[in-house]
Amino acid sequence: MSSANISDRRRYWQFLWRSWAIQDSWNYERQMNMGFLFGIAPTLDRIYPDDKDPRQLAHKKEAYQRHMAFYNCTPQTSAFTLGLAASMEEQYAADRENFNPDTINAVKTSLMGPLSGVGDSFFQGTVRIIAFGLGIQLAQQGSILGPILAMLISFVPSFVVTWFAGKLGYTMGSKYLTRLQGGMMDQLMYVCGIVGLMVIGAMVASMVGITTPITFESAGLVLQDIIDSILPCAIDLAVVMAMYTMIKKRFKTGWLLGICIVGGIIVNALHILV
Repeated sequence: MSSANISDRRRYWQFLWRSWAIQDSWNYERQMNMGFLFGIAPTLDRIYPDDKDPRQLAHKKEAYQRHMAFYNCTPQTSAFTLGLAASMEEQYAADRENFNPDTINAVKTSLMGPLSGVGDSFFQGTVRIIAFGLGIQLAQQGSILGPILAMLISFVPSFVVTWFAGKLGYTMGSKYLTRLQGGMMDQLMYVCGIVGLMVIGAMVASMVGITTPITFESAGLVLQDIIDSILPCAIDLAVVMAMYTMIKKRFKTGWLLGICIVGGIIVNALHILV
């Protein structure tokens, strides 16, 4: 169960190209999960090459299912997560008894927030503005160098960061994961779990915006203000936990989307009527 039959350079190229393609199958349920699976699939296929072996086939299916979990991160910095997850999968295949596979997704979840914050700020908020700002100025003067310069300025930092992010993630994982045995691995998973919960909590507070329009005019009270004074974003949290419970109970995606759509219509109607 070794993936040593491929050069490191080819491995890093796979991390680069497949990180750039990570949004090609973006979906509203788990966002970039299929893109991440596409990125790590060659590693899993090398680790478990014999589909005729029932054990290897079962292990490969388990790994494929593991990487279908929710994932969302800047494509360029996703190469780091992809490289790290690949090295962890190799370590797990080599030592299944002492390696907890839940750590893999815990690490992925804990990295999504920080890497997205850095990646989006750098590539979307800085590089893109500089590249197309200069490009537009030249294009307005009728120069063909405008779009060429914009693409070059966008491409070079993206290529460099993605290449070295994948390399760093993989080599760092291969170097240090072998030392994380027993209690240290449990501690790593615990810390990653805390960071992951912080990321999910921040997403709930920033991306879910459900409020109640109910007021008590006679008493001069606004229900939303009372709720926020007790626990900010309490309604958002309650709705997310309700959806999480339904997902755990294996409600179909169609039902979940229908509940969200109908619920959104009802909430908006209440805001208009009240």
